Amino acid sequence: MENRKLSICMIGFGNAGKEFCRLLIEKREEIKNTYNFDVIVTAISTKSKGALYDSSGVDLSRALHEVETEGRFSLDNPQRTEGSALEIIKKSGADVVIELSTLSIENGQPAISHIEEAFRNNMHVITANKGPIAWAYKRLKKTADEKGLALLHETTVMDGTPIFNLVEKTLPGCRILGFKGILNTTTNFIMEEMEAGSDYEDALKEAQRRGFAEADPSMDIDGWDAAAKTAALINVLMDGNATPMTIDRTGISGITLKDIEEAKRKGGKIKLLCEGFRDEEGIKGKVYPSFVDNKDIFSNIDSTTSVLSIITDLMGEITVVERYPEIQQTAYGIYSDLLTLIRDYLNDKIKNGFSYS
Repeated sequence: MENRKLSICMIGFGNAGKEFCRLLIEKREEIKNTYNFDVIVTAISTKSKGALYDSSGVDLSRALHEVETEGRFSLDNPQRTEGSALEIIKKSGADVVIELSTLSIENGQPAISHIEEAFRNNMHVITANKGPIAWAYKRLKKTADEKGLALLHETTVMDGTPIFNLVEKTLPGCRILGFKGILNTTTNFIMEEMEAGSDYEDALKEAQRRGFAEADPSMDIDGWDAAAKTAALINVLMDGNATPMTIDRTGISGITLKDIEEAKRKGGKIKLLCEGFRDEEGIKGKVYPSFVDNKDIFSNIDSTTSVLSIITDLMGEITVVERYPEIQQTAYGIYSDLLTLIRDYLNDKIKNGFSYS
């Protein structure tokens, strides 16, 4: 049987996008043999590296080489093209848009507009960008459902760890009452360094040296990244209507060595926690540094490890730990959404008479 084509338009080509393309090159034949789909990337649009388009498939190996060696797509690459991200989406004629642009904490744009343009052109969407899920999930999901399109977003919290899929696929009938997690690796690393005796500034510099923290670390230090993840979890798992701005947020910049030592004296540590919970006023979210007793599993969440405990009405509390993730785990999250798209959306449509050429 001839393989069906599945074409992708990628918006963004940072570390996660590049690693996903390496994974796609490696797994392309496996996808063909297992799912009978030949997956190609027909377009890549970036803010600073240029854009590529080829209806028969972009040369991903060349694109990766050019970005690694020149920092952008080469001017003599015959697949280079011009246009905004919205124009590239429309031009690509793709079956699915993978949205990997940079998070905008203020409003989730332009990623939300990219997803809306994909839906206007009847394209499925996979996003690793927290912004759309934290700012406009209900509206985007409603549009996707009305059009029979997928909106997949596993990578937005804890990389490729199956958090959203865990609830959707394996906890039928369960109501999510709340959650608590440690979801920001930069702050976790900094406070761990402070526990070892470094002051805040030295710990931050070490996090920046190792690549955990950006040159401007405010997104992590002030709790914005954690707030976006908290909002996304509330919106998807608890049917809430949160945004990063509605999360009660306190970062770690006020934490001192004295605070760390006092926590140690009491038999515990300070961790930046993310919480979603229900009370008489509705569904709320909170990000805050808190004392965690050494007997608590959360006290063992070190360095770049993340943890999320989900509280349910029927299954009690379920805790998922992701140990020391690297960029491959983020790429896997995108890849797993691609396979979910093929298995749960495209093959079902084919069974019902829809054709992918």
